[in-house]
Amino acid sequence: VQLQASGGGLVRAGESLRLSCAWSGFTFDAVAIGWFRQAPGKAREGVSIINSQDGNTFYSDSVSGRFIISLNNAKNTVYLQMNSLNPEDSAVYYCAAGEYYSGAFRHQLHRAYGMDSWGKGTLVTVSS
Repeated sequence: VQLQASGGGLVRAGESLRLSCAWSGFTFDAVAIGWFRQAPGKAREGVSIINSQDGNTFYSDSVSGRFIISLNNAKNTVYLQMNSLNPEDSAVYYCAAGEYYSGAFRHQLHRAYGMDSWGKGTLVTVSS
């Protein structure tokens, strides 16, 4: 299993950025793919997650209404469209994936439950 995140960079507050995560090697029928972030000195935070089978999504309260997660199964790629960015969004963003658990989907985001595969992070910096 491999995950490759890309798309990070330096933007100004109020601007947008789109992250991409390409995955390969999964054998599950349904995969949960999520975006997590970690800022210096802070705990890792689950940002958003999507189910590859039905497209169901969850967002953290901190990004709900600003970020949009989507997937392209044909390209095995998940996107995170980040709008109205602010300096508090600055962090290293990681994509992670694991088998989808219907009864624990929220935990897969908030606690990274079952998210066994992680890619290298991509740095997002938002200047004020």
